Amino acid sequence: MGRELSVGIIGDFDPNKVYHKATNDALKHAADYLSVKASIIWLPTNSLLTPESLRKVDIFDELMAAPGSPYESFEGAIGGIKRARLLDKPFFGT
Repeated sequence: MGRELSVGIIGDFDPNKVYHKATNDALKHAADYLSVKASIIWLPTNSLLTPESLRKVDIFDELMAAPGSPYESFEGAIGGIKRARLLDKPFFGT
């Protein structure tokens, strides 16, 4: 394996939602195909409610908005997305 890539997923992981598991699997498959190691971390929206807590976003190479809203905290989701965009991080959403 080559480089390690850290991926932050802004959303509230629920192991009972098939599409949440599929998101992790898809990212792992893509990383394997590209010969990179993917470190995938979900960022619960309730944990992104203050300016200090939004700094969690800073450490990731790229971020995405998780599928399957509604989020537990819409404000936290928007804050995390806004922070990612302000830092010019690669970002995608579903």
